[in-house]
Amino acid sequence: MKRMSGRSLRIVALLAACIVGGAAGALPALARESLGLYSTWGAFRDPVVPRCYAIAMAEPNQSAREYQPFVAVGTWPRRGARGQLHFRLSRRIMQPSTITLNVGGQRWQLTGGGGDAWPRGEGDNAAIVAAMRSAPRMTVTATDLKGNRFVNAWPLAGAASAMDAALIGCAKGQ
Repeated sequence: MKRMSGRSLRIVALLAACIVGGAAGALPALARESLGLYSTWGAFRDPVVPRCYAIAMAEPNQSAREYQPFVAVGTWPRRGARGQLHFRLSRRIMQPSTITLNVGGQRWQLTGGGGDAWPRGEGDNAAIVAAMRSAPRMTVTATDLKGNRFVNAWPLAGAASAMDAALIGCAKGQ
């Protein structure tokens, strides 16, 4: 496991706490358990829901942001859902517009609204997760409400290990 800087560790832990708090309403952020930190990716388990997820913040850039962009790959064992991708983009997306994901030279059209985007179906979801395991980086390109194109990017070093840790964490926690 690659060591993260203290700043990176705090940022990933804070982001995970926000995700848990935002997605679960009034649940305390302490309900989640860290399953490991891998480069810029973290893996967490929320036994209350139950769910597990790998998560990473987008690379910083100088562009305007409405949201802190992240990507999460979640597993909900009670629902039978594994490896579900969710992108929080840095800006609200114009409707209708094209949202394009590029992973290692492969491209997919995503669906979304507000500041969120997802794969269009289970086949795309599985193909994207598979591509993430071997690509060095991924980007999402979209158009914001003002008509401006923007890009959010994520390094993928550590993504495969974090996704595996999340899957194993939920398998053990059942």
